[in-house]
Amino acid sequence: MIVILDYGMGNTASILNMIHRVGGDAVISSDTQKILEANALILPGVGAFDNAMQKLNESGLVGVIRQRVQEDNVPFMGICLGMQLLFESSEEGALPGLGLVSGEIKKFAFHKAGQESLKIPHMGWNVVQPVAGTRMFNGFDRDPRFYFVHSYHAVCADSNDVAATCEYGYPFTCAVQKDNIFAAQFHPEKSHKFGMQIFKNFLEQLC
Repeated sequence: MIVILDYGMGNTASILNMIHRVGGDAVISSDTQKILEANALILPGVGAFDNAMQKLNESGLVGVIRQRVQEDNVPFMGICLGMQLLFESSEEGALPGLGLVSGEIKKFAFHKAGQESLKIPHMGWNVVQPVAGTRMFNGFDRDPRFYFVHSYHAVCADSNDVAATCEYGYPFTCAVQKDNIFAAQFHPEKSHKFGMQIFKNFLEQLC
């Protein structure tokens, strides 16, 4: 059973529907016992970094997430803000993140790239460039496209954690794979056949 973590910030119903479409078994829950019994977890997220971390802290989920990911090694997926929360810190806020991936979250800085005309947030469909051999992107043909809505992006401390990049003004990390962690800045639940393949690849980690 996959548990989609319910802490009040995320497209939980859309993710649940997509998991069911690709043949997975999932529930939306904040119940600690269900999380402890799950064989995989998904952390969604829409909104601001500090607000999300505050809700996670208040819900008591931070400790159990770290236990399940770091000690139990269950397959784990972070989506959009849920990916950003995996990092150590964010320029969007002052609270520390979950610290499951080394690095930080930075705001798009187009003035450094001479692209001041670009709008924030980065919104809409964009092609991504997967890293060769990354399990998260198994089965993709050329130029997979995903739907994005975000103003901040990840900067990994270890380049080996980068699963894919995208370009908006300049190249940025749009997906992460580290051990049992899959994470995507884009929204696979809104990305049609491309998103379905991401979820299928995640389900394969449960076998």
